[in-house]
Amino acid sequence: MTLLVLGGTGTLGRQVVIKALNQGFQVKCLVRSLRKSAFLREWGAEIIYGDLSLPETIPLALLGVTSVIDCSTTRPNDSYDTKLVDLQAKYILIESAIKAKVKRFIFFSMINVGSYQNITLIKLKLMVELRLKNSNISYTVFYLPGFFQGLIPQYALPILDQQSVWITSESSSISYINTQDIASIVIQSLSIKQFENKCLPLVGNRSWKSFEIIELCERLCGRRANTNKIPIYLLNSFKQFIKYFQWAWSIVERLEFTQVLLQDYNTSVNIEEILYILRIQKSDLESLEAYLQEYFTRVMKKLKELNYQALSSDSNNIDQLKF
Repeated sequence: MTLLVLGGTGTLGRQVVIKALNQGFQVKCLVRSLRKSAFLREWGAEIIYGDLSLPETIPLALLGVTSVIDCSTTRPNDSYDTKLVDLQAKYILIESAIKAKVKRFIFFSMINVGSYQNITLIKLKLMVELRLKNSNISYTVFYLPGFFQGLIPQYALPILDQQSVWITSESSSISYINTQDIASIVIQSLSIKQFENKCLPLVGNRSWKSFEIIELCERLCGRRANTNKIPIYLLNSFKQFIKYFQWAWSIVERLEFTQVLLQDYNTSVNIEEILYILRIQKSDLESLEAYLQEYFTRVMKKLKELNYQALSSDSNNIDQLKF
């Protein structure tokens, strides 16, 4: 079976690629930068140039492909038109997959998308999902919360560096999950009939609020966080101001997610049936405590090594001065 992975250099995409390769799949990756994706080739994937902002580069990548796993999305620092990449290019991708007789298409969206259809990025995902459902391709849509990996720059690094941790005054509760667990489930789902033509949630083993994650990081690394709260109304005011500037439209679209925070967004859902089909226990999913513990342990070990090397270097310099 040959897989085409879009977004293979991203947080989730790279985990999907390595998991698929380890399971013996042939993997193609559609990439914009051959240089930045060199590590995928080193892992054993076939690199194909393509750009979702240039939809004409998509069809050729689907030759010989059995399944598509779409992990791509625009990023806040991208200069591309969101609708071009997250809607029009996805439509072309689906149409091309139909013509190429692709047997399976996996797409990722957000939990509880139906409640936030006025948010641009969510509306685009719903439209792509609808197009998939109306195609003759066997599909699976996985609804995801936040990733463990995203919590490192948001909380762990600022606390370690004694920088400010910025949070909103919301009470949303999110069941973060490790992208490695997502990738494992996604690759297994390719060979399971019960996952065909389904929209399924994937979440971690418990939900977390912002202050709970901060407290966990403080306990694990032994440092206090410098926490600052940003009122939701201030983010909304900023969004209203910058929407008049074309260069800021992609930022505005992401600030629309403040509406989610205002509505006490909660991603606690039951995934027992999915785990049962996969013969996975919920306890098999990595916990946030274990993930952050491993991260801080590695960081602290590295800091001690660097400190030891610095002390050794200073000692050698002093010894040289003596002679």
